[in-house]
Amino acid sequence: MAAALAGTALAGTARAASVEAAVSDAAGKPVADAVVYALPLSARSEPRSTRSAAIEQVEREFVPYVSVVETGTTVSFPNRDPIMHHVYSFSPAKSFEIKLYTGQSPRSILFDKPGVITLGCNIHDWMIGYILVVATPHFAKTDARGIARIRDIPAGVYELHAWHPRERASAPMQPVTLDNASSVRAAFVVDSVPRKPHFKPPPDRMKY
Repeated sequence: MAAALAGTALAGTARAASVEAAVSDAAGKPVADAVVYALPLSARSEPRSTRSAAIEQVEREFVPYVSVVETGTTVSFPNRDPIMHHVYSFSPAKSFEIKLYTGQSPRSILFDKPGVITLGCNIHDWMIGYILVVATPHFAKTDARGIARIRDIPAGVYELHAWHPRERASAPMQPVTLDNASSVRAAFVVDSVPRKPHFKPPPDRMKY
């Protein structure tokens, strides 16, 4: 169940609106690494000026664990470990592989279709990461307190969505109308499964 939106006008002459969303689980605990994004229905949103991102491999993990990018963004995958990684995705929204390498990513990947991308490493089975590709420049990721803040949103009508890689069901979308002085708060409850700890062999036992 999604809580109702609450809007309050800001003092002064703000030129754009903002949204603060709280994401929690069924027990009321905050959910980190959830993505909140606003899809425009009536407003025209200009793409972000910088449409590139990087997902690193650090201590045999994808960092960050969850990323969100706008469609048309190019992502590189630098390997900061002293061992090789082989990055791949079989996801319908983008299928690719970057074979064994260290250091700088041999190539970058263009994400031109909205959807969920699951990342893996062909050498290290426990390495899992996620990219959510969205058709909007208005998005944010929740912090450890389960709070996401989206700023500088043009006035208009939007659909507000929340997503988490370990959700069992999607949280209901929330419609919201923003003017140039809106400061809107929203709350989502995400039915998610906690991330389980995984076994990672000691580095000195790794061939790659």
